[in-house]
Amino acid sequence: MKFLFQIIQGSLVGLGAVLPGISGGVLCVIFGIYKTIMEFLADPFRKFRTHFPKLLPYGIGAVIGFLGIAKLLAFLLEKYEAPSVCVFIGLIAGMLPSLYKEAGEQGRSKKSYISMVVAMLFIFALLISLQILSVEIAPNFVWYLFCGFCLALSVIAPGMSFSTLLMPLGLYQPFVDGISSFDFGVLIPAGIGALATVILFAKAVDMLFTRHHSIAFHAIIGIVIAATVMTIPFESFVISIASCVINIFCLVGGVIVALWLDKFNQKFDK
Repeated sequence: MKFLFQIIQGSLVGLGAVLPGISGGVLCVIFGIYKTIMEFLADPFRKFRTHFPKLLPYGIGAVIGFLGIAKLLAFLLEKYEAPSVCVFIGLIAGMLPSLYKEAGEQGRSKKSYISMVVAMLFIFALLISLQILSVEIAPNFVWYLFCGFCLALSVIAPGMSFSTLLMPLGLYQPFVDGISSFDFGVLIPAGIGALATVILFAKAVDMLFTRHHSIAFHAIIGIVIAATVMTIPFESFVISIASCVINIFCLVGGVIVALWLDKFNQKFDK
């Protein structure tokens, strides 16, 4: 039962890795496996015997969630974009209390809150600038390498949703479509980019979160808040009363599911 539940949690991490606005790393933090993953990625040869068996069910689930959901996600984003995004936003909002609790495990200081505000303002400025400039890029091999970089970064740096940069650049939809159709012209460069990112940055990120736990995690909270607010489809709330009600229902539903998952996970931990 525990193995099955870990596969389900892993599938949610894989799902979170591809869903807009959600970070697979945040879900790893919430499910209590982030530290184990980072220790393994920072030193895979020494940690293989002790950490790989623990992470195996999560890895199986992550592959299922990532590949299995891509086609459905492409369909939902095309047919029901605003309600789908509202569900994702509700999930993130419901997970913020757990993320805040994790950030304060080693105490909080003024620097913690400063890092949160600075990170939040930076992401707001970045995303608003991208919107004003209407930056859009034609996808190719190099840009799919960049997609893989963002995807891996969303796991090793909790809160860094890879869709945060890809959506404003016009790369998110073709990337998801490529995954859903198993297009190797997308999967191969993305895989290379993700692997290179893990090799180059995993150890540095692990050291950052180990030595400056509170400051780093509060910065992540700031990033999550800013990226989530910028993802809200405000225009869809004023189209009609029915559209507004559906969006609110999806938001609340996402929050409830996230809180239930957190509560369920705490019971398993105990």
